[in-house]
Amino acid sequence: MTEARKEKLSQVIQNRQFDLTIVLENVFDPHNISAVMRTCDAVGVQELFILNTKIPRHKKWGARSSSSAAKWLTIHQYDDADCCFEAVRKRYSRIITTHLSSDATSLYSLDLAQPTALVFGNEHSGVSEEIRLKADGNFIIPQVGIIQSLNISVACAVTLYEAYRQKEKAGHYGEDSRITNPGREQLLNEWGVDQLS
Repeated sequence: MTEARKEKLSQVIQNRQFDLTIVLENVFDPHNISAVMRTCDAVGVQELFILNTKIPRHKKWGARSSSSAAKWLTIHQYDDADCCFEAVRKRYSRIITTHLSSDATSLYSLDLAQPTALVFGNEHSGVSEEIRLKADGNFIIPQVGIIQSLNISVACAVTLYEAYRQKEKAGHYGEDSRITNPGREQLLNEWGVDQLS
């Protein structure tokens, strides 16, 4: 591995966010999942949980839409909702779903600088009632058009970039983020990088 490559990987690891994750529930189109992976990598989200209770496990992702992001992420696939959310709850103190309801909070009112798992449902029916009952609340992305929904990968991108904005302001990226973190240490080993530069 060249020194330039080590430096690049070191910088990426330094900016990984181990207190924010995405959970995708029964997302049918692998290209949508791949697009979400690409956004996760872009903003430094390391873990992605994929729950398939109504469809078979995905065996591969859309390579063109992910731009190989999958190989740099930690992807957990589950076919049991209880097992999935037990694992999520161990790592993240708050679980919020995307769901249009009277008690939904605006995305821009959420504090995304605290440990959070964001749940997105499938392309046809959104987050199921079963999963909403496992969550701590739900949020919406404000919209003023006639169609009150976005493609899942677009909704995820909008949400993650709001999280990025908040977390950057809170000092979770760059020089201020150089705190000891077991996730960073694990990635250093997995990616073969000697130390954070």
